[in-house]
Amino acid sequence: MSKDTLFSAPQDSVKAFEFDQQVVEVFPDMIERSVPGYKTIIQGIGELAEKFVQLDTNIYDLGCSLGAASFSIRQKLIEPSCKIIAIDNSKAMVERCRLIQSSYNFDMSIEVIEGDINELTMENASIVVLNFTLQFLPISERLPLLKKINQALKPGGILILSEKLQMETAEMDEAIIDLHHKFKKRNGYSDMEIAQKRAALENVLIPDTRESHKKRFADAGFNHYETWFQHYNFVSFLAIK
Repeated sequence: MSKDTLFSAPQDSVKAFEFDQQVVEVFPDMIERSVPGYKTIIQGIGELAEKFVQLDTNIYDLGCSLGAASFSIRQKLIEPSCKIIAIDNSKAMVERCRLIQSSYNFDMSIEVIEGDINELTMENASIVVLNFTLQFLPISERLPLLKKINQALKPGGILILSEKLQMETAEMDEAIIDLHHKFKKRNGYSDMEIAQKRAALENVLIPDTRESHKKRFADAGFNHYETWFQHYNFVSFLAIK
């Protein structure tokens, strides 16, 4: 696993973050050292899929990156009648994801697609995963996507949505962000790396508040929704149709 040193040198002008080949090469290390509880979330996605999967249905991993969520689901499910469709708009991510997935032999089929999740036709779904994906979409596209997901899900189907949260007040937001920065420093990132990464993500990753997420779940037509995991300002929701 290559170490993430993308922001270790001072940059005169920090460019907007993108999931290019450089990021792909260090992505596992970047995620592990940057996202509190990431491994627990990935494990939980597989366990939730095991509980809620329905026979002869599709499972969608939207914004799959290197396929960690898809792989966790495939490890837990032994039902060959289901199919996983994993999609990402980063060519570099998709190519590496296909390479990783091809090295494993599972009965359940998986299709890795390069494309825009907003343009994907979804149907007959029992599980949809948005694992730190929605936060990268323009806010205007978020509710239409959740409505589309809800329509594609069968009754009793689930959406697993993991996101970075914005706290409800500026004081709370500042306190939790400080805890997250200390987490990153414990994992070897310097103050400069943290600052430059934050600048790169400033207009790329736009977090929502918890209340915004809950309202969007309701507006999209979900019957039940609740937080199943949280560590600092990183949260994962379970929404049931």
